[in-house]
Amino acid sequence: MTKDRTWKNVSAHRGKIVRMTHSTASNLEAFESHRAMLVAHAYRMLGDLGRAEDMVQEAWLRWDGRQVEVDSPRAYLVTLVTRLCFNELDSAKTRREDNRGDRLPEPVDLDERGIGRVELLDQVSMAFLVVLQRLTPAERAVLLLRDVFDFDYKEIAALVGKSEPACRKLLERARRNVAAEKRLFSASPEAHRRLLSAFTQAASAGDLQALVAMLAEDAVLITDGGPEGRRVAGIRNLQAPLKGAARIAAFISATARSSDLETEVHELNGQPALVFYDKDGPFAALLLAVADDRIHRVFFHADLGGL
Repeated sequence: MTKDRTWKNVSAHRGKIVRMTHSTASNLEAFESHRAMLVAHAYRMLGDLGRAEDMVQEAWLRWDGRQVEVDSPRAYLVTLVTRLCFNELDSAKTRREDNRGDRLPEPVDLDERGIGRVELLDQVSMAFLVVLQRLTPAERAVLLLRDVFDFDYKEIAALVGKSEPACRKLLERARRNVAAEKRLFSASPEAHRRLLSAFTQAASAGDLQALVAMLAEDAVLITDGGPEGRRVAGIRNLQAPLKGAARIAAFISATARSSDLETEVHELNGQPALVFYDKDGPFAALLLAVADDRIHRVFFHADLGGL
């Protein structure tokens, strides 16, 4: 039997706090109703689903052990997870990882991890996550808290440790960065699937002309081989983004011709993607960002720690 616990009203946290009795069972019910949303939020903050789930697990421990009751569990939990993500982003290991120019967010099957049922796909697309990763942690938090969770500026300022005018400036910069890439967030799965199939066929055939034709002139390729890098048939992953349709087509064609990996189409981050397999299992994943019937971003994720 679960033992009920009565806590005193000892501090304030977004909204009126009341003295009331709660149990671990009721705590769990409230927490589980928000878990998928919290995992999605931590995933957007960190770009790593494993670490995001760790943050949410830690949030559960703090939620169940808290000594206050609040009238908005959702706001309380979002605040708690955001603070935990800030702490994680401030760690030395995370700072080293985030400084890698080739780092990509972890690609995930949203439905398998319970995120797809609660999130708009454009808010967890790979293109959106890459933009978020380019923001500072404070810009990222302000953008998500304001535009996704509708926190007011007073609440945001208290959470990120900045003044309200400073938070408005952070939001302005973050929105400007997002707006520059926004058209890449919402292409239909059908457009992705068609371009992914054409891209795969042209790459396998070494058809440079076809590859260049489907790539936007200012397309960008990012390959993430993890901290130590990866090689495919002797070709090492790029350590910096590669820009330009012709250069990307040449690199893709050379890599595809020298590779004997098996491939399958899976849905990752809400869009069709190509997963590569070797004899040991998943080797890499290829995701696209498309708009106006052209491929604008090619994301090649080969960090085994994130597959």
